[in-house]
Amino acid sequence: MDNYIVSARKYRPSTFAQVVGQDAITSTLKNAIVTGHLAQAFLFTGPRGVGKTTCARIMAKTINCMNPTPEGEPCNECASCKAFNENGSFNIHELDAASNNSVDDIRALVNQVRIPPQSGKYKVYIIDEVHMLSTAAFNAFLKTLEEPPAYAKFILATTEKHKIIPTILSRCQIFDFRRIGVGDIAQHLAYVAKNEGIEAEEEALHIIAQKVDGALRDALSTFDQIVSYSGKKITYKDVIENLNILDYEYYFRMTQAILRGDFPTLLLVFDEILQNGFDGQDFLSGLNDHFRKLLVAKNPQTEKLLQTSPSLFNHYREQAKLCSTDFLFKALSTCNTFDLDYKTSNNKRLHVEIALTQLISLTQKVPGTDKVEPVPTTTESKPVYKKPAPAPKKIPQEPVKTEKPETTPETSGTTAPGKTTSETTVKKPQAEPVNNPHRKTTVTTTRKNGNRQAVRNISIKDTLNALKAKSNVVDEPEPVIINEFTQEKLEHAWDGFVKSYKVKSPSFVLTLSKGQPRLKENFKIEYHVPNSIIKDDKLNVNILLDYLKKELNNNQITLEAIVDTHKRQQEAYTDRERFEKLSKDFPKLNRLKNELDLELGF
Repeated sequence: MDNYIVSARKYRPSTFAQVVGQDAITSTLKNAIVTGHLAQAFLFTGPRGVGKTTCARIMAKTINCMNPTPEGEPCNECASCKAFNENGSFNIHELDAASNNSVDDIRALVNQVRIPPQSGKYKVYIIDEVHMLSTAAFNAFLKTLEEPPAYAKFILATTEKHKIIPTILSRCQIFDFRRIGVGDIAQHLAYVAKNEGIEAEEEALHIIAQKVDGALRDALSTFDQIVSYSGKKITYKDVIENLNILDYEYYFRMTQAILRGDFPTLLLVFDEILQNGFDGQDFLSGLNDHFRKLLVAKNPQTEKLLQTSPSLFNHYREQAKLCSTDFLFKALSTCNTFDLDYKTSNNKRLHVEIALTQLISLTQKVPGTDKVEPVPTTTESKPVYKKPAPAPKKIPQEPVKTEKPETTPETSGTTAPGKTTSETTVKKPQAEPVNNPHRKTTVTTTRKNGNRQAVRNISIKDTLNALKAKSNVVDEPEPVIINEFTQEKLEHAWDGFVKSYKVKSPSFVLTLSKGQPRLKENFKIEYHVPNSIIKDDKLNVNILLDYLKKELNNNQITLEAIVDTHKRQQEAYTDRERFEKLSKDFPKLNRLKNELDLELGF
């Protein structure tokens, strides 16, 4: 059996060009090597697994290379490069400061510095985890670090720069390594999978990249773990099962139910999540992140912040169109509040269910559209108008005066006698009867300074005409397309939808693959679903219906989902229910209780 090498070691970069996600740093180091402007000490700092030690080794190999390329890369062919690749170079020394952090260790290092290289240009000392050195060791290292021999170069690497004393920092060129982007990690994992002959779904690699928080070494280790679990084919389902990640499809279903105001569906989906072993706080945190992604996907300027696969990106953008910005703001605030209060709640499940009710109360559907707007809230800053008093039966006749219509927002005037400055008055034409349907009413608010502001003009005539015109609009009927098809063609189209829609909704497609579609009379198609939640998933069902109409060239097709009603064994949740269940299976247990005169204390 061949010796197995983990991917993190097997695919460790050997040149600057192979380093992932650190272009600015590698370009700076290559330019310094080409121009010969090398400092005596470098400090590489940043999170774990982003390439600090790797870049230190590549730099040590490059500056000792006998035939470097014009771009500042090692040739990997000279004796120095071959000795480095075989771990046999005497000019490169690595020290682990985590286990060699005493003054004696540093003194031994200083004594080695005094010996010039026997071959090559430089002696390079790589000190990893340098922040673990003691204060005395740092002080013993100061003089040598500040004025080393011309042939000595020091490269320090650490994840905690703040623990290094300032006198050391001032003697080094500091390079801050950043976390590697999700897209760069997913692309590198795809390269590794291709070289290893492994078939990997794009969405699965993106999930791994998001999980590791910018650490490429962690991503490669996780990749090896998934390969050990699933073999030569990595799927999205395998990744979420192995890493214990909640499927994002739950969040899309939850959001759809919130927009519809379907509280029973919310409870059923949340119960399914709990049955799968996920924690309520993890669900709240994930739902909050889902609303954040919808908010990001809603604006074209912020879409680049949504680091997901292209297929999932389109799914977020489609659902973001159904949500208003105000609703997403309030949903984020609600989820964040309940997430913070989760640990102090005694009934965790009820706490999350209350959060779901709060989210439903934020929405109201706009009539005639699929768009959802937030419920308006009344604030003190909004003016409150009183109901206008009924018109008097007798209207005194006054001389007709020609007045300029009030079209400006504010006109000067005085408050009528007997009225306070906070009252709202209604001006009506005096010559018109009260029940005239064509009158226009101007609502005005009298301010303290005597000025009046026109709020709006309401034309009953225009409103009636608009409603009448709307009712007369008749949509043109859709042309009837009837194309006969067989059960075999139906199954072929059904399988085609399952394959094409697998990435967008794995859970829905998994149900359809077992749906057993049957062609009935009048082009009605019956299929089986395990529960009513899948049956009521209108968004995915309508997408399926449109696909079948297009593929089979028949717009008279209808779908009917049949819920499989199998008797499920009732689970025992309380201690009393568990005892009763056990006593039925083992009658001697109940007789033992009676003989010992025991009572159920629960």
